Amino acid sequence: MAAQILSGITIRDQIYADLAGDIVKLTSAGIRPGLAAVLVGENPASKVYVKSKIAACEKLGLASFHITPPASMTTEELLALIRELNHRDEVDGILVQLPLPPQIDSKRILEAIDPAKDVDGFHPVSVGHLVAGRPALVACTPAGVMEIFKRSGIALEGANAVVLGRSDIVGKPMALLLIHANATVTVCHSKTRNLPEVVRRADIVVAALGRACMVTPEYVRPGATVIDVGINRVTDAAQAEGFFAHFPERLAEFRAKGHALVGDVHPDVASVAGALTPVPGGVGPLTIAMLMSNTVKAARLRRGSRAAGGSARP
Repeated sequence: MAAQILSGITIRDQIYADLAGDIVKLTSAGIRPGLAAVLVGENPASKVYVKSKIAACEKLGLASFHITPPASMTTEELLALIRELNHRDEVDGILVQLPLPPQIDSKRILEAIDPAKDVDGFHPVSVGHLVAGRPALVACTPAGVMEIFKRSGIALEGANAVVLGRSDIVGKPMALLLIHANATVTVCHSKTRNLPEVVRRADIVVAALGRACMVTPEYVRPGATVIDVGINRVTDAAQAEGFFAHFPERLAEFRAKGHALVGDVHPDVASVAGALTPVPGGVGPLTIAMLMSNTVKAARLRRGSRAAGGSARP
């Protein structure tokens, strides 16, 4: 039996509908949540990502500030820009699109963002709150995965969960969120022994390794829920033939375009898993949805007296 497909687009639209009410309340209190997106240089993929984030702001009626300094910018110059944004009251969230040019110290930049405006959830203060179980702003992709579980009725308490990948952006915060939801969590990585055997014991698999179609059916226990965080561009025809051998429509689309997007989970896993997120259209839309949610939450937390109908802060 084919896996239930967990549509990120459907869940994103549910989140946006929920956010609309919060935005109306804030607007009626004279508050328009605002996101500053900083894109240094001309990285084509980054430009696409930032454009989609700005478009989401416009769709929801949030203020957006698209800042595009040149690729020649230094660490000190970018730090000065971050300090300016930290002090702008109309900016509730600050997003610095990664990767940054090589001459810029990314860690210094991310740590310079006011934790109250850290809508990416990368600041050490944000991570510390997550570890302590009292998060305010959580990394967007893991937060989006948790929304998939919640809104799809997937039980986490007592479940055996495997997180494939240990990045600061996805793997580590994902494991912490699952622990706080009372799952029993194993984090796997490139040095894990007997990886297929370990993964096959899981009720829930979150794949975030960045390796195209690495998780094949033999990794997955029948009926398991599989969340595919990966997004990989395939241009090699032989690879595509292997990945889409049982999916003629996707193979035909690859041949027409010369490329395709695949996740870290092989398409054939759909014949084994109980539920599966697609790529594209799975976790991706929720990353942006949770960025919007974090921006609204940051506005509410930062300007709480006005949001609650009280007097504005001095």
